Amino acid sequence: MIQDLIAGGKESSAVNVEWAFSELLKHPQIFEKATKELDKVIGKERWVEEKDIPNLPFINAIMKETMRVHPSSPMLAPHFTREDSVIDGYDIPAGTRVLINTWTIGRDPTIWDTPEEFRPERFIGREIDVKGQDFELLPFGSGRRMCPGYTLGLKVIQLTLANLLHGFKWKLPDKMTPEELNMEEIFGLAIMRKIPLEAIGEPRLPAHVYGV
Repeated sequence: MIQDLIAGGKESSAVNVEWAFSELLKHPQIFEKATKELDKVIGKERWVEEKDIPNLPFINAIMKETMRVHPSSPMLAPHFTREDSVIDGYDIPAGTRVLINTWTIGRDPTIWDTPEEFRPERFIGREIDVKGQDFELLPFGSGRRMCPGYTLGLKVIQLTLANLLHGFKWKLPDKMTPEELNMEEIFGLAIMRKIPLEAIGEPRLPAHVYGV
């Protein structure tokens, strides 16, 4: 069971971090704002720790916005209705298989303002969580069938993203501009980049922080 949790969360966590980095490299002003928050809260003498995450609202907003625009699971695990229901005038018999399209929910203009834009600021000051209680954002599902490893996945994504941003300066290779960065998706069990992300990192903290 533990192996299943680790294996199930590994790919989705990696996909989320890769998409977050892609969007940050696509939007340098957001990248700069995230770096400033890390420098202010963490400083430049240590790495980000789990206890720091609640004090990094913009990093958390980037994570949520990435999950909205690029959900790692575009279709949640299938559900079955337990009783006859009527939703928006449609009769749903008991035993019907139900698939939740989180990709469409995340881009619904009746729910989100300018849904095609990557704007982490939309989550600042809003009580929208990713733990299955706010139905406009369901990266891990909801209820009894939600992802059992979501707490592990959240910590992995938050700490990996924060430390990669905090510890290194990043740029696109071969003088590529942000406008040239390809953001095409491949649909499957997970939404992955059609072209894997390539970026060049350079240390931005004192050498002793890296153990040198």
